[in-house]
Amino acid sequence: MAIFKTLLVIVQVLSALGVIGLVLLQHGKGADVGAAFGSGASGSLFGASGSANFLSRTTAVLAALFFCSTLGLTLLGNYKQSASLGVMGAAQQQSAPAAAAPASAPAAAAAASAPAAPAVPK
Repeated sequence: MAIFKTLLVIVQVLSALGVIGLVLLQHGKGADVGAAFGSGASGSLFGASGSANFLSRTTAVLAALFFCSTLGLTLLGNYKQSASLGVMGAAQQQSAPAAAAPASAPAAAAAASAPAAPAVPK
């Protein structure tokens, strides 16, 4: 179980870093104004509009992977095993019946030592 949790943490960190990097690489809505003054993206690696589609889809896939790994870590983090009570849990279970026995013992001892009802003379 610990290996799976470690793997999920690695996937989450890598997908988070990927989303951060891809968001920083993408052009904003104001990039069209900058393209008019000579810094156009027509000579880019993916073409004029190819980079927007590729980067947007890759960002969406990495974001979905990030959310799935976060959900998996949440589910694994809330999973508790109830088999082991630990040292203090075992001590509490053993002391609970012992504490109940002395409470009933004085009542039984008091009933046994109580005098019998006096005899009624005739």
